Amino acid sequence: MIDESTGGPRVAVVYYSSTGTVAGLARAVAEGVREAGGTVVLRRVAESAPDEAVASNEAWAAHRAADADVPVVEVADLLAADAVVLGTPTRFGNVSSQLKGFLDTLGGPWSRGELADKVYSVFVASDTAHGGQESTLLALYQTIHHFGGVLVAPGYTDAAKFADGNPYGTGHVTDNGPLGETSLEAARVQGRRVARFARAVAAVTPARAA
Repeated sequence: MIDESTGGPRVAVVYYSSTGTVAGLARAVAEGVREAGGTVVLRRVAESAPDEAVASNEAWAAHRAADADVPVVEVADLLAADAVVLGTPTRFGNVSSQLKGFLDTLGGPWSRGELADKVYSVFVASDTAHGGQESTLLALYQTIHHFGGVLVAPGYTDAAKFADGNPYGTGHVTDNGPLGETSLEAARVQGRRVARFARAVAAVTPARAA
């Protein structure tokens, strides 16, 4: 579904972020999409952790307040998109329960084929350099295979990716410090690549029956 106002693809950037790192990557991905002429729909996954757990972590509570203006994702956001980019922190080498919980609600659209023939890509953050980034990315890609989606990983297609070092998707290590230009530019590269391929896939995908 090409957006007529821009001539570009509609890209849903959907993320869960507890303390803000993944949210920052999501905004950089969105910048890349716009640079490539795409239209961005930025959405966050609803917080499912107990209020007391959030309040017990100053950074978590601060980010919850700072991110409150971003709309919570709905299934319709995915259905209306030509491409979907998913972001999550790692949780013991796997997807955060918040994002996984949302994905687990998609059985209906999946069974009707409504999630197929879209471009998908993924980005992550972890505390440590070997904190499960690749296993988390690959776990999400397994879900996308079930959707019938078209995977567009960034690969080593840009000098920024050799600096970031993750061909499967943008990955930031928080132990190395807050988000900097290396991770942010890698995310922009990923956004530009997704928008470019989403335009091509949308152009050859038959329109769905209303």
